[in-house]
Parts: sequence; structure tokens; C-alpha cells
Amino acid sequence: MYRWAEELFPLCRSLTGEGTRKTLRYLRDRLPQMEIYEVPSGTAAFDWEVPPEWNVREAYIEGPGGERIVDVARHSLHLVGYSIPFAGHLTLEELQPHLYSLPEKPDAIPYVTSYYQRRWGFCLTHRQRQALPEGTYRVVVDTTLEPGSMTYGEMVLPGESPEEILLSTYVCHPSMANNELSGPVVATALGRWLAARPRRYTYRILFLPETIGAIHYLSRHVDHLRRRVQAGFVLTCVGDDREYSFLPSRHGDTLADRVALHVLKHLAGEFRRYSFRDRGSDERQYCSVNVDLPVALIMRSKFHEYPEYHTSLDDLSLISPGGLGGSLQAYQRCVEILENNRVYRTTLCCEPQLGRRGLYPTISPRGGPKVGLARQVRELLAQADGSRDLIDLAEAAGLDAFECLPVIDRLVTEGLLEELPEEKIPASRAGREASGG
Repeated sequence: MYRWAEELFPLCRSLTGEGTRKTLRYLRDRLPQMEIYEVPSGTAAFDWEVPPEWNVREAYIEGPGGERIVDVARHSLHLVGYSIPFAGHLTLEELQPHLYSLPEKPDAIPYVTSYYQRRWGFCLTHRQRQALPEGTYRVVVDTTLEPGSMTYGEMVLPGESPEEILLSTYVCHPSMANNELSGPVVATALGRWLAARPRRYTYRILFLPETIGAIHYLSRHVDHLRRRVQAGFVLTCVGDDREYSFLPSRHGDTLADRVALHVLKHLAGEFRRYSFRDRGSDERQYCSVNVDLPVALIMRSKFHEYPEYHTSLDDLSLISPGGLGGSLQAYQRCVEILENNRVYRTTLCCEPQLGRRGLYPTISPRGGPKVGLARQVRELLAQADGSRDLIDLAEAAGLDAFECLPVIDRLVTEGLLEELPEEKIPASRAGREASGG
């Protein structure tokens, strides 16, 4: 995953254009089941429309001495996203309104876009900006902004059931590692892992331009998704090795919320918990009132919250193989639990005789077993009354649902637990039922 991020980092991605297409083609090479789609500029998507296509040939500023002060070829953040073409000579005073920097982060290039207002501009460090001498500057912005298309990727992995798990990430930011590339590379690794295993659920994995991509996709598929999606996640900011973060769905008690919170409690222990008021990525669209999908987020350092966010400081040194691997493991555990999230009931009255089944010590320790298989068995059997799914059962027993999976298999084999297939596991609770989902 880290190597993929290294290779994708230099590409100048945006809502549209060749940088995004190259990124998606790169990911499709690793996910052959992915389909890539083009949506024409001007296509209506609820209250929005797909913007013109933007591509960059070159963009730079030459100083009074002829030296190149900023050049998009050196860093894709140097050019304001969706800058219109321009060529000319300007004084420093004339140039300043077109420059963007961060006084509070003097060594960072900011990430600035102007998707829906036509202008051009450059981003540079504040230290560099303060050092600009008086004189005449040559500016070249060789871009195109014209009717074209928006590109996105979709991979659907059919399962035994038509009910779906939705995984969504975005491919529209230029050279930033945690905020941009960590999501697509973890989603790609997760997709490869899912493709190689049996699946109870159908998995829909989306690689979209943020906001407009999700809005367009929902405008075409919202009815299907509301019928089918049992849980969903937006994969973003999953690359650093700082603390884990959790952001819930709008209702906060969907199946996605429950499994994510359970996994984080047992995998990470300590993690930062946000509210839906802290939303900021495509969960804004998936959880919006008239869509209302059960979508939550497991992240490392949350968007908007870490100091390197939306600057050149969000580089490859901020993410790590360990950070990416930890996030992948968290999502894999969510999948394992969802795949096995059934309702179980103890079959016998009173506690069964476990010793003869090799499930309990044949010599009694003082106070009874406190850890290990025997404790797991006793707690599961004590709580499996047929009213709890796997997540609630593990919570009631004080156990990790992921670690319970082989124990439950053993208890079913021994005839001590039975699965209740006729019980419908709610994809979410009262809020989703009230919304008609």
C-alpha cells in the first residue's frame, strides 16, 4: 500500500482530468474487476451538475531575474485547482491577489481550489512569499477548462446475498498522502482481499471525486442503495500511525456504527470519538436526510483536525506502512464480523457439561476460569438468548466478536449453540426504520 501511494503521489488529481484517470487506471491494474466510467460535463446530479473537465499542461511563475519561483511540475499543490488559462507579465503588487500562503504555517504550501468560480492562482510557502522581490513577474497558466467528463471507478463483488456492504473513497486531491492517497490504497488492498474470499454479502467499492462524485452516484443509484446497503464506510485519512478516530452516521446506531465501535474498542483500546456534527467527507452525502444510508468512518487522524491537513506537509512522511496496515486490519475485522453477524441461541437448559467436550478445565482453578476459551464459552452461552446478533452478544459477554468467531463455530458444531437464520439482523435501528429504509 505504501509503495502504491509513493507511485501515485506526483499525479495532479482533481475533480476531473487526466490525473484522476491515470490514478484510476493504476488502481484498476490492481483490481481487474473495477469498471471505470465517464460522466459528461453538464450532467445534472440533484442540485448540482458535473463541472467542465480541467487539465494542466504547465504552470509557473518566473521572478524578475528569470528564475522559476513556483512550478506545478515541482509540486501539484502550487497551482490553485481549476485555474483558468493565463499568460502575462505582472508587477509584484498585481501578482499578490493571485497568491495564497499560510502565515501560521510558513513552510507549508496550502491546498486551494476554485471549482465553481473562474480564477487563476498559485500557492507557495509564506516564507517564500515574504521573500519575493519587487519587479516584474512572468506568469504562465497553461490549462484547459472545457466540456469533457468526470471519471470514477466502481467494483462490485457479488456475494451469496444481494444485500450489500458499501465502501467508498475519493480520488480527486493532488499530492497529499493521508487526506488523499491513504483511502484509495487501503480500499484497493481491501478489495483484493475481499475478491479472494467467499462472501456472504455483496460488496460495492467506489472510487469517486469527493462530493460531486458521490452526489452524482447517488442521483443514479439512491433507490437501489437504500434497499440493499446494510452497512457502509467512507475510507479516508487512514494512513498515519497516530490514534484511531471514529465518526458516526447521522443516526449513530446503525450496523456500521455498532461494528466500527466494537472493532475499535478491542483493536485500538483508546480512540477519539467524534459526532456527526464533525462530518466533512462523503458521509455528508450518504447520510443526508433524504438518502440516509448507514455509513460511518474509521480513520486515523481525522480530516480538518491534524496540523498537516490540506497542505504540502501531508506528504509521504506522514503516512507509514504500519498506519496503513492498521487501518486495513480494522476494516478487515469489520468485514469478518459483518460476514458472521448472525443471531445465536443456547440450545440447553442450565449450563452444559463442558469438560467432556474439551471446553472446560477438568481440574477446577480457584474462582473459576477468568480468561481463555473456558471463559469465552461460558459467557457466550450465558448471553445467547436468541435476541442478540453477534455484535450485541459479544458486547453483553464482554468479549471481542472477532476472537469469538472460532469459539462460536465450535459451540455450533458441539450442538450447544444454534443459529437462528429466520431472525432478520437490523441494518440499523429506529432512525433508519422511521426513514423508510
